[in-house]
Amino acid sequence: MNYHRYFGSAARPVETCIVGTGDFGRSFLGQARRVPLISARIAVDITPERAGEAWRAAGADPREIALCSTAAEARAAWASGKTIAAGDLACVVELPIDVVIEATGHPEAGARHSAIAVEAGRHLALVSKEVDIVVGAGLSEMARAQGRVVTPIDGDQPSLLMGQVTWAETLGFTVVAAGKSSEYDFVFDESAGTLLSNGRVAPVTGLSEYWSLSSRPLDEVIAQRSRMAAMLPQRTVPDLCELLIAANALDLQPDRPDLHAPILRISEVPDAFATLADGGVLAGERRIDVFNCLRRPDEISFAGGVFVVVRCEDAASWEILSEKGHVLSRNGATAMLYLPRHVLGLEAATSVLEAGILGVSSGAERPKPRFDLAARADADLPAGTILTASGHHHSIADVSGYAVPGAALGRGVPAPYYLAANRRLIRPVAKGALIACDDVEIAEDSMLATLRRRQDQIFFGADT
Repeated sequence: MNYHRYFGSAARPVETCIVGTGDFGRSFLGQARRVPLISARIAVDITPERAGEAWRAAGADPREIALCSTAAEARAAWASGKTIAAGDLACVVELPIDVVIEATGHPEAGARHSAIAVEAGRHLALVSKEVDIVVGAGLSEMARAQGRVVTPIDGDQPSLLMGQVTWAETLGFTVVAAGKSSEYDFVFDESAGTLLSNGRVAPVTGLSEYWSLSSRPLDEVIAQRSRMAAMLPQRTVPDLCELLIAANALDLQPDRPDLHAPILRISEVPDAFATLADGGVLAGERRIDVFNCLRRPDEISFAGGVFVVVRCEDAASWEILSEKGHVLSRNGATAMLYLPRHVLGLEAATSVLEAGILGVSSGAERPKPRFDLAARADADLPAGTILTASGHHHSIADVSGYAVPGAALGRGVPAPYYLAANRRLIRPVAKGALIACDDVEIAEDSMLATLRRRQDQIFFGADT
């Protein structure tokens, strides 16, 4: 694709506003200043001072940063050409913004910002997966009604995966599976007998014996590696969340509600993510999953990238491609086509430009809530427990993710994971049970719940 030609119709730079200046927001601000077709002058965080710090980290002249707490201050700063640091999206949203980028990662705050952006007639780049998985389809319909779009963001896996799958489908490939590698590799130090992942080191015994598939049954190798690495997390809620966002956009489905999440070397992916009939682990085609990338310290990482596994229907062509180094399964039935990058805010500009210049989303035109990310208790949870989402992964202690068919909120219906997050249990939940909507206390003024009820009415005809 020639991107210069693709965006050559732009009459002026796309005006953006980034909400949330964490890791993603800071990297976007720094990179956006280098993109000729993007104007990045507005950043919002919980305080103007915090947004100002992000601007300074991105290289903005401190003398040109205006701290704004009101709409009047923001208008004056805009008119004078200042770089704006605000503490509330509401005080800047009436400025001539084309695209609002929501990147707080906070379910409730993100829902409020998304609603403000859409209701103000702005395109919305929705980075916060915690919002997207609960109400992304509904927000897309709300924006569509105003001639605007909600888009995922390139540089993050859902958007990259949507691009990889639709590319494969456009070319006529049969998609067997699609997915991503987990955020952190499993790095094997053979001399020390250890696995390293995300700063955690686990002793492993006998992994050298299961380093290669060789002629062993696949399920045996996968099971043994998982057992040896039991001290390391092999499934995370964010991985499942991101894959369900892609499933809702692409009409894919998980093969099991908590994913297979095997520990694999890169070359083994098309062996594992093939159907049972082809020697893999999948019950059918068009499945989504994640793998934990197993490698030695001197081997290349998958870098949190995305992949599609396709059926090798033209044997002669795939034999040639195999000789050129493409990754095929041992029996030649499937191949992996992959994109080994995941550069977050550094790559976001393409999605912003697609929305701001072309008025299109980097994802599905009309995603549907095919699946919900539910919350499953991994321990007995007493009434009164606060389901605090914390840490880099915004996960809840003793609660894992679980894929369920999309449904309207109601009594006995599994509560969306991030709708339950940061709320109080009003009744006990037993280990192994899914947390239901009526198990948690949801405030009447919850914007996330309000948007979800709108979505339920749009797609399920549910009463609001």
